[in-house]
Amino acid sequence: MILVDMNQVTLSNLMIQIGRNTDVDPDMVRHMVLNSLRGYRTRFNEEFGELVLCYDNKSNWRREYFPNYKHGRRKDRKASSLDWGSIFDTLHLIKQELQDNFPYKVLEVENAEADDIIASVVRYVSESPSHYEKVLIVSGDKDFIQLQKHNFVTQYSPVLKKFVNGIDPDVYIKEHVLKGDRSDGVPNFLSPDNTFVDEMRQRPISKKKLATWIDLEPEDFCNEEMLRNYQRNRTLIDLEYAPTEIHQACVDTYLNSTVNDRSGLLNYFIKHRLKNHMENIGDF
Repeated sequence: MILVDMNQVTLSNLMIQIGRNTDVDPDMVRHMVLNSLRGYRTRFNEEFGELVLCYDNKSNWRREYFPNYKHGRRKDRKASSLDWGSIFDTLHLIKQELQDNFPYKVLEVENAEADDIIASVVRYVSESPSHYEKVLIVSGDKDFIQLQKHNFVTQYSPVLKKFVNGIDPDVYIKEHVLKGDRSDGVPNFLSPDNTFVDEMRQRPISKKKLATWIDLEPEDFCNEEMLRNYQRNRTLIDLEYAPTEIHQACVDTYLNSTVNDRSGLLNYFIKHRLKNHMENIGDF
């Protein structure tokens, strides 16, 4: 199957398309999204199978667990000249159109990110020999490197137009937990929760110490506060540590999701005057 991180893919492409123009054209975004999906399917379908479109939910268990999660992104959007409300409304509209008209599973789970859905489906495949299949993750998000520990998982970055590989997934996730993730508002394990919110400097981690800690269990080098922060980061970053109920909800949604037949595609393309896609309807 081809698991597409739709929020990451559509937003990264949308930023390229918008450039300095702050207006959002739903027709342009629709064309961009469909063109991307068509490209993934025509290139990868023969080897990996059908598309599964994975979306973030507006609610997020990580923010409930750690209120500062992605705080910087929310702050940047408020300061931006872009109409983020209009952007998200447009993406929601197109998600609904895909769900109503296209022959793909479209997955969204209450309180879960697309990362959780993708990780849960990969875990389900790994634990179900009768359902074994090759999996392609379409996303440039480096968080998915950790899932490459499964030999059936491949990752492709649509922005860079290349496969993401050559990094040891076990070493990557250990380093990532120790170093945190500034883009998600997660400080390194030596620094307190409010580091980025209060614009504090993180306590530095030397390469020498990092190399030593990688080979140890956290209990072997952490004091009480460090261990608490390590567990904070592991919960937020290591996809294996998502809550059990989130994992199960993601798997249930995947298994119970229905797929439309292809009969509605032609009328959809006609309605939205998508002549080029109509002429290549077989690619969808």
